[in-house]
Formats: sequence, structure tokens, C-alpha cells
Amino acid sequence: MSHIHSFTRPTILAAIELLAEKLSQASFDQMILRVELEQEIPQRKEVSVKSKSTRMASLVLQSGSQMINTVDGKMTLAEAVIREAVKVLPATNETERESFLRGLARDGYVVAAEEQSGRPYLRAALPDEINLPATDDEVHSLLKYFNFFMPLGHLDQAIDAHTRGDWAAANAQMRTFLEGLLDDIARHEFPADVENRKTSENRRTLLAEKGFLSSSRNEMTTDGKSFVSGLFKMLHSDGSHPGLSDEEHSTFRLHLVLVTSRTVLRRLYFKH
Repeated sequence: MSHIHSFTRPTILAAIELLAEKLSQASFDQMILRVELEQEIPQRKEVSVKSKSTRMASLVLQSGSQMINTVDGKMTLAEAVIREAVKVLPATNETERESFLRGLARDGYVVAAEEQSGRPYLRAALPDEINLPATDDEVHSLLKYFNFFMPLGHLDQAIDAHTRGDWAAANAQMRTFLEGLLDDIARHEFPADVENRKTSENRRTLLAEKGFLSSSRNEMTTDGKSFVSGLFKMLHSDGSHPGLSDEEHSTFRLHLVLVTSRTVLRRLYFKH
């Protein structure tokens, strides 16, 4: 049985667009059979591949977690479709495959090649316990729970920019998101004290003074050598200058920001 986790909407859509571009009418119909959607998608020749792919996208977005049987074992419908898209990558040029590979990277996966055959296959880029798509979902849910809508907007912009491959814009929005999140937590928890803290750095120091960020665990200290201080220094670089950041480093930042924000949001949630 497969242990691949769920995939996000942009990745699923990019996969189906890739399949629609690369598969002939007959090949697309065969793929529909392999993912058990023949009852939902007409296989008539007069129905275009584009129309079939639009129907498929709707079905997978609605029922992607449904389990189906494939030659590689039991897996979700979403994973089966993603794996079908991976199969056509060798026939895809670099421009066409970019959005799909970026989506996979954001979801925590990469496409590797088998040593002997050279055939592409999907594998996790991160340890299973991180489960990035679930982390993303949880962060979004907790931001809405606490009405932290300004940081939520910046996070969505960061993810959108990353999906488009605009690394500089994504980096800048990541920093703004995390800064705004910690500002909102300070205002939420210590409304009387936060009025005297005029900068975001001062508000992060307040969170350390009040014990929300731990000084003993080196999360936030006054000497600028703590985890949070180092994270913001790293996020500050390459943020607003196009061409200075590459895909790998931007994806690393996104992973780190999501995991960090989930930690502090969970802490806030369980405190109340």
C-alpha cells in the first residue's frame, strides 16, 4: 500500500493539464480506466480530451482521497493521477513541466529516475513525519480560527508566487507572513503590553519576555543569536531582488516557514 500523502490543488491541476497536453484521445481514455473514472467521464471520441480533463479535475479535487486499486497497489485517486502525470514527464519539455514539478516540491515530493531503466518515479523529498500538505492545511485552519487574516493573505500570496516560480516575490511574502503572524500573536496575547512595542522585532522580544517564545530553548533571545532571529535574517536575504534566489532555496524557506508557523499556532491554540 502507498504511503504518499495528499496533494494540493495547484499540483493536481498541473498534473491533469500535463496529461491533457501529452496524451492522445485513446491514451487518455486508457488512463481514465486505470484510475477508475470510466463511470464518471465519457469515453466517446466526440468528447475532446480537454473536456474530459476538465471533468477529471473536478472529480479529483472533490474525491481525491478516495482509495482505488492500481497496478502499483492501493492508493488515493489523487496520487494515482499524480503518478500518471509523472509517467509522461520524459516526453515533456522544460517549460511545460515547471509548474507541475514546483507543485510537487511545495507538497514535499520530487521526481527521481530509476537507475537501470531511467523511468521517472515519485518519491518524498521530506521525512514522512513533516507531511507538508497537512501542515499547510493546519496552518490555514488555525489562522482562520484566530482571525489572523492579514498573515493569511500574505501566506496565500507566498504560495501563489512560489507556484508561479516567482522566487523573489515568494521569499518577500514569506517574511511578511511570519512577521505578521508573530505580531498578531503578541497583540492577541498581550494587548496592553504590545502598544509600547513599536517594531516587529520588539514585539518578538515581548513574546520571549512573556514566555510564549522560549529563551531557555533558544527560540528567541536578546543577543540576536536565537532560532527566530536567525530565521528572520535568512528570510530577509534575496527577498525583494529578482534573480537572487533559486527554486531549491525558496522551497526550503517555504517548508521552514510552514513548520515554524504551525508550531507557534499550535502553542497558541493549546494555551487556550
